[in-house]
Amino acid sequence: MPTTPPISSATDASLSPAAVVATQRDFFKLGYTRDVDYRLRRLQDLHRAISEQQDRLFEALARDLGKPRLEAAVAEVDFCLRQIEQAIAQLRRWSRPRRLGLSPLLWPGIGRVSWQPLGVVLIMGAWNYPAQTTLGPLVGAIAAGNCVILKPSEVAPHSARAIADLIRRAFDPMYVAAIEGGVNVSQTLLEERFDHIFYTGGSTVAKVVMAYAAKHLTPVTLELGSQNPCLIDRSANLAIAARRIAWGKFFNAGQSGLAPDYALVPREQSAMFVQLLGEAIGAFFGPTPSTSPDFARIVNHHHLERLTRLQSGSGRVAIGGDHDPANRYFAPTVLENVHWDDPVMQEAIFGPILPVLPYDDLDGAVTRLSGRPRPSVFYLFARDRSVITTLKRETVSNSVCINDVLVQPTVPPLPLEGLGVRGLGGDRGWASFAAFSYPRSLVWRSARPDWPWRYAPHSPQKLTWLDRLLRWPIG
Repeated sequence: MPTTPPISSATDASLSPAAVVATQRDFFKLGYTRDVDYRLRRLQDLHRAISEQQDRLFEALARDLGKPRLEAAVAEVDFCLRQIEQAIAQLRRWSRPRRLGLSPLLWPGIGRVSWQPLGVVLIMGAWNYPAQTTLGPLVGAIAAGNCVILKPSEVAPHSARAIADLIRRAFDPMYVAAIEGGVNVSQTLLEERFDHIFYTGGSTVAKVVMAYAAKHLTPVTLELGSQNPCLIDRSANLAIAARRIAWGKFFNAGQSGLAPDYALVPREQSAMFVQLLGEAIGAFFGPTPSTSPDFARIVNHHHLERLTRLQSGSGRVAIGGDHDPANRYFAPTVLENVHWDDPVMQEAIFGPILPVLPYDDLDGAVTRLSGRPRPSVFYLFARDRSVITTLKRETVSNSVCINDVLVQPTVPPLPLEGLGVRGLGGDRGWASFAAFSYPRSLVWRSARPDWPWRYAPHSPQKLTWLDRLLRWPIG
């Protein structure tokens, strides 16, 4: 194998999706990406490219979503940089083969499992966190040794262009390529045979992705939105709960897959909780959030209209409720008198609307939660340890967060697994590396000695020995 990979003269912008896939498949066969040192260098290239282009990313995120720079740094750019740094620090350990014990029938010999790259993979990002959902999975794909095609979401067009330009600066398209475009481009890409598809977004499109993947039996990882409940127990510090929930709900104008979608509050504390939410909103964004530099905007008019419909058909506005289509602004909004069958309770909100629903007893609230689809996160505010223990046991969710919201991504080793409506598979850290790898098993045996017990004719004595050896405990 040559010591230096060949350099392609074409760019990913000048090639069709089919040509990019074919070129990457040829490059993967050369074996460069299987080398851990090669992967580490490419991760360093990605880190350098993001660091150099971060101002361009900040500008694009501000144009698409009105993201304040702090939010864009914490949840997008710095998030990706920390992912890369973790992968660089852990990659040799992640990729180290694991030795297994063997039955005495196979002595002397070696059993081993190693993690191998899948091949050519497709990553389809989301619009609410364009850099995080596109470049974040790319870290795992590169660490695992794959060639990658990225499809940024066209719903955030400025971010998609910035991400594509960053990738073109950092990588040859025969290794990592970014392809921009709308639905037609996505469909054209999905017609190709990939070794894995990683999709972040809504369940409607996820079903389309799975239908295309089924044609080639392509494995998929889905990171989808769902309604995340937030239950406030009577033992909770109500002021702290209101402040933290307001922060997490209105971060990125509520356009977060892990945001709390609704709050369940003891009936006698409901009015005070709404008042405390109002105080927190005022403290964060001032008396007129539309003029605050710290409050983001809705990604486009389609989603602004969707949020308007959800609000108008659900409960009563207690706080906010105003919006400005010209600036894609939707105010931080709190709803009261919401019913479980209202429109706002039927889908992931992905916007700055927080329904507050009172409950009378904890058992009734848990029963109500149990009848709804599995959430990404169950948020619980409580100081009573017996309540915490009971609700961890009696509720079902992909993750649990106690006395805070939206902080799981700040713990890099913590996997955000998908299951049920939430999706399939996992992301970040080791989970991302494993999602883009497969375990390859190896058994190596010496030619000598060649034990006679395994061969016919099988006497009673041989069968006794074989039975004992097969029952031998394997460490």
